[in-house]
Amino acid sequence: MLTMKDIVREGHPSLREVAEEVKLPPTEEELTLLEDMHTFLKNSQDEKICEQYKLRPGVGLAAPQLGINKRMVAIHFEDHHGKLYSYQLINPKVVSHSVEKAYLGGGEGCLSVDRAVEGYVPRYARVTVKAMSPDGQPMKLRLRDYAAIVFQHEIDHLNGIMFYDHINKENPYLVPEQAKVIE
Repeated sequence: MLTMKDIVREGHPSLREVAEEVKLPPTEEELTLLEDMHTFLKNSQDEKICEQYKLRPGVGLAAPQLGINKRMVAIHFEDHHGKLYSYQLINPKVVSHSVEKAYLGGGEGCLSVDRAVEGYVPRYARVTVKAMSPDGQPMKLRLRDYAAIVFQHEIDHLNGIMFYDHINKENPYLVPEQAKVIE
């Protein structure tokens, strides 16, 4: 079972590297890792398990956050409308996006960052993501608002980008043009 000790923190080189494509079909080891990442997220959202194993709640996890340089992402959360987003993605990429931007009013956090980082993180309000499922099926997801932000955050990890790289250095609370706040 993955716990917080498995997650690398700021300063670890894997967080700044561009992860490698996963060769298809994925190996059993890669599939097990993806399942473990997904299970970690589910566990981190269960109060009892979270407390027992001292987990921080998370909605997404990318392989580079475990020090593994592979393009794999797990996502698990329910949006404000009760829609469940629960995915294990291999080689995900944003293939199109809106002009309109969005940002979380409370800012973003990250399992690999043990400090609060002040500021707005501008993202695309809508994205289309293509990826492969663990069983080798191509996936195409159209995402908006909070879901779009979560997926962009995780895909950034695959490209060595941290969320705070997007924050305006001179004015962290600068509202991006054509942007809406997501609460």
